[in-house]
This record gives sequence, C-alpha cells and structure tokens, in this order.
Amino acid sequence: MILALIAIVAGFILLMWSADRFVDGAAATAKHAGMPPLLIGMVIVGFGTSAPEMVVSAMAALDGSPGLALGNAYGSNIANTGLILGTTALFIPLTVHSKIIHKELPLLLAITCLTAAFFWNGGLSRTESFILLAGFFGVIGWSIYSAIKGKGDEIEGGMEENLEEHDMPLGKALFWVAVGLILLIVSSRMLVWGAVTIAQQLGVSDLIIGLTIVALGTSLPELAATLVAARKGQHDIAIGNVVGSNMFNLLAVVGIAGAIAPMPEVPHELITRDWPMVMGLTIALFIFGYGFRGNQGRINRVEGAILLAAYLAYTSYLAYEITSKAVA
Repeated sequence: MILALIAIVAGFILLMWSADRFVDGAAATAKHAGMPPLLIGMVIVGFGTSAPEMVVSAMAALDGSPGLALGNAYGSNIANTGLILGTTALFIPLTVHSKIIHKELPLLLAITCLTAAFFWNGGLSRTESFILLAGFFGVIGWSIYSAIKGKGDEIEGGMEENLEEHDMPLGKALFWVAVGLILLIVSSRMLVWGAVTIAQQLGVSDLIIGLTIVALGTSLPELAATLVAARKGQHDIAIGNVVGSNMFNLLAVVGIAGAIAPMPEVPHELITRDWPMVMGLTIALFIFGYGFRGNQGRINRVEGAILLAAYLAYTSYLAYEITSKAVA
C-alpha cells in the first residue's frame, strides 16, 4: 500500500507539472503558427487542461479498469463545478460577460443528458463511444468557428494577456510539447497503477477511487487555471475553463475509454448516484451562470457556497463508503 501511495503522490505531482508544460508549449507553438488568441484559448488550452483526464482514462481502459476511467470523468466534472467554481466564487464572485460562454452552458447541459441516454441501457458500446468522440470533434469545430467569429468577445482580452505571460521561442515551445506529452503518459501510468492497487487492497471499486482520489488529482490543472484567472478579474476565463473541461470530459474522456474497452455493464452506482450529482451541478451552473430575463449571469458567494456544500456532502458520502468497506 505504501508503494501505491507513493506512486499516486508522485504521479499527481508529475501530472500537474507536465500538463502545465504541455499547455504552455502548445499555446506558444500555436501563437508562432499565427493562430488568434481566442482560438488558442478555447481549443489549445482547453484541450490541454483536459489532457490529464484523457490520458489517465485511456491508461485505465487499457489496463482493464473502465470503472476508474468513468469515475475520473464524472468525478472531475463534480470537482470542477462543485469544488473549483464553488470555492472560487466563495472568495471572488464571478460574472459572465462572454456571449460564447452563454452558448456553451446550454450545450454542456445537452451533452450531460446525452451521456445519460447512452447509459440508460446499463452499458456503453463502442458505437456509442464513437458517437461521443464525434461529438467531441464537433465541439472542437464549433469552438474554432466561435473563436473566429467571436473577435471582440470579452474573453479575448484575457487570453491575449495570458499568452504574453507565457511567451517562448518556437524551439523551446516544441520541446515542452514533446516532454510534457511523454511525462503525461508516464505520470498517468503511475497514477492508475497506484489507484487500482489501493482499490484492490481496500476492497472498494475502482469507480470510487476514480471519483475521489484520481478525479481530484486530474482536476488540479483546472483549479490552478480558474483561481489565477479569477484573481486577475478574468471571470469569463475562470468559468470557461470549467465549462470547456466538463464538455471535454463527458465527450472525449468517456468516449476514449469506451472506444478502447466497451462496457457491456456500467456500474449501477454511476447511473443512480453519480450521474444525478453531475446533472444537478450542471443544472445549477446553468441557472446561476446563464442569466435570464435580461439579467447578467453570475455566481455569487451564496451560490458558490451551495456548489461547494453539494461537493463536500457528496465526497463525504463516498468517503463513508470507502471507510465502511475497508473496516468490513
């Protein structure tokens, strides 16, 4: 167990560092290629911050642990919305100005419903997984279109500022893209091995470990990006990071896992316990952030506290399940 814990801690540290280097290198490379800042932020950075979840889930599926892959995807969405946005809004109330985010919020709600429709029969086939991946590439295409047409959107100024802060020569940028990607794979392998080992020794499902330890660790890049953006007053980037990551998780992370290892039987708890939690938080985010009847979307301190309380209650319940099974 000690060696597995060391692998998890070391995997998390290496995962965060390599993901950061990968995102910086990819963004700088795209800038050298002449891509507009808004496009870099929505596609390159958005994809990069979800890279840990994608790689970890792919490794978990290859290792025959689909529950870990699903737990990583759904647990990351729960952590992104409940923990990250909830904590951020509790200290720095967030306001939505961007028209692009106003379009992304209902899209995220629709994608969450789509995944439930696929799980309704109790499994996830390879065909359904490819549909999710097709949806992921569709979202990428829509993001490219929105970025090209959305010049002057409130989110663009923050993107330009962030790119200036992480500017680097092309050679260095390409180096960090390669190194970051290699280390992402290595750290994900360490993390998956440690998580599966601990799950087996505690006698709990890999789904539970994916929902808790792994999901929290792979969400750390989003936590850092969201907090930094909020402190700079870039509220749209802070919320956009979470919304984009959640869409990528449901489409790409689940899609990749299912394409590698189809799941004839999805854990029942995912449908009855975890998906309702994801759906509830997504509905709350939509209501808080969209803005109705001409009102501006926002997540104030009270709403942030609600999101955070929901996350803590859910995580406490999972922790109770882990400890009760470990004692038994």
